[in-house]
Amino acid sequence: MIKFYGYKRCSTSKKAQKWLDNHGIKYEFQDLVEQPPKKEALINWMTKYQDRGLRYFFNTSGQHYRQQKLKDKVPTMKIAEAAEMMSKDGKLIKRPLVVDKNNLTCGFKEDVFAQTWLEK
Repeated sequence: MIKFYGYKRCSTSKKAQKWLDNHGIKYEFQDLVEQPPKKEALINWMTKYQDRGLRYFFNTSGQHYRQQKLKDKVPTMKIAEAAEMMSKDGKLIKRPLVVDKNNLTCGFKEDVFAQTWLEK
């Protein structure tokens, strides 16, 4: 089952949900602000997809990211440190974060969603 971590008030999350709905793709929604992913899950994803870099997982245009001056910290940050921060503040996570046992995407780009989430 696909897990969709989004934010109800986020237009990008809404666009991604609409895209999945329009393509008949079932998913389970979890509000990442009210209930961020657990630290252990974030560590697993960041480790499995570390070729994408930690920055891929961060909401780099978000206020919380800018307020904490993470632009300068992320390049040298350890996975566990990033996971700890994100598990306590879901607004640091690029949304939507969509994951199943084999795939993960952060953010919404239609071509990436088509390549990743449409049945092959």
